Amino acid sequence: MTAHAPRVHTIAHEHRHSQPAMNDLPFSSDLEIARGVLSTEASALLALADSLGAEFRAAVDLLIGITGRVVVTGMGKSGHVARKIAATLASTGTPALFVHPAEASHGDLGMIVPGDAVIALSNSGEALELAAIITHASRIGLKLIGITSVAESSLGLAASIPLILPPAPEAGPIGLAPTTSTTMQMALGDALAIALLARRGFSAQDFRDIHPGGKLGARLKRVRDLMHKDDELPLVHPGTTMDKGLITMTAKRFGALGVVDDAGRLLGMVTDGDLRRAMNPELLTRTVETIMNPNPRTIGPEALAEEALHEMNAPARPVTALFVVDDHRMVRGILHIHDLLRAGLA
Repeated sequence: MTAHAPRVHTIAHEHRHSQPAMNDLPFSSDLEIARGVLSTEASALLALADSLGAEFRAAVDLLIGITGRVVVTGMGKSGHVARKIAATLASTGTPALFVHPAEASHGDLGMIVPGDAVIALSNSGEALELAAIITHASRIGLKLIGITSVAESSLGLAASIPLILPPAPEAGPIGLAPTTSTTMQMALGDALAIALLARRGFSAQDFRDIHPGGKLGARLKRVRDLMHKDDELPLVHPGTTMDKGLITMTAKRFGALGVVDDAGRLLGMVTDGDLRRAMNPELLTRTVETIMNPNPRTIGPEALAEEALHEMNAPARPVTALFVVDDHRMVRGILHIHDLLRAGLA
C-alpha cells in the first residue's frame, strides 16, 4: 500500500492540473457579452423603426376607433411582454387588459366582447394556445393585430393587421433565448401606446389623474395643491421697516418676505440671503423695498410641482421658496422646498 501511494498522488496531481482554469476558458468576458447583447438588440430596434409603415398606421387607426378595450395576449415570454403592453396602454389613456391564452378556453373568453380589439403576440406565430382567442375574435367580429416575426405563420395569416418584426438574431452565444424578439415586441407596444396617446391628446393632467400614487403622482401635482395661502403668507407693504418685516418673516417660517402693493400685486421679495447682503447697523431702520429683489423668481398656481422643483434648483441661484402669482402678478400663495419634500417629490 505504501509503495503505491506516491503513484496515486502523482496521478491525482497530474489530473488536477490537466483541467483548464476558468480564466483560461475561451469565452468572451462578461462585458463583451453584455455589450454584444445590447448592440444586437439596438440594431434590431433600428431595423424595426425603419420597417414601420402603412400597417402600423392602420393599427393606430383601428385602436383609436374601437368602442371597447384592447385585449392583449401572448404565451410564455410573449405573454410577459403582452402584460406590460396592456399596462402601458391603460396608463396612457387606452383602456386595455391582458387575457392569458391558456385560461381563455376555460372561461376567460368571456372577457373579450364586441367592441374590443385584440393584439396577439407570438414570435413564431405558431403558439397553439392562441387558437381559442383567435377563433373567438373572428366569431364575434373583432379585428386582430398580430405581432410576429413570420408573415406566413398562422398568426400572421389570421391577423387583420399583421405587424411583422424584421429578421434579427436572438442575442447571446447560443442565440436561442427570447431576447431580441421580446425587446422588439415590447418596443413596438410602446410605439403603439405613445402614438395613441398623441392621437388622443392625452395630457400630463390626464396622466396625473390615473397615476395619483407614489413619486410619479407627486411630480404631477399642481402647485396650487401644495402651496400655502391666505393668513399663512408672509406679506408686507412698501414703507415697512425691516424690524417689523423681520417679525413677519420669522413668524411665517418660510425664510422669505413678500412685498406687495395695496391690490396684492408682488413688487419684490426679501430672503435670508438679501438680509445677509444688506447687514449693517442701519438694517432694522431701512424699509423693505430698499432691500428686496424687485425681480424674484415666481411660479404659477397651475404649474406642475416638478416645474417648481426645477425652478428652485436652477443652477445659477437655487432658492428654497417661491411666491405663487397669477398672470397679473397677484400673490396667490407661497411654496417651500419642504412642501415638495413632504409630497415625496424631492
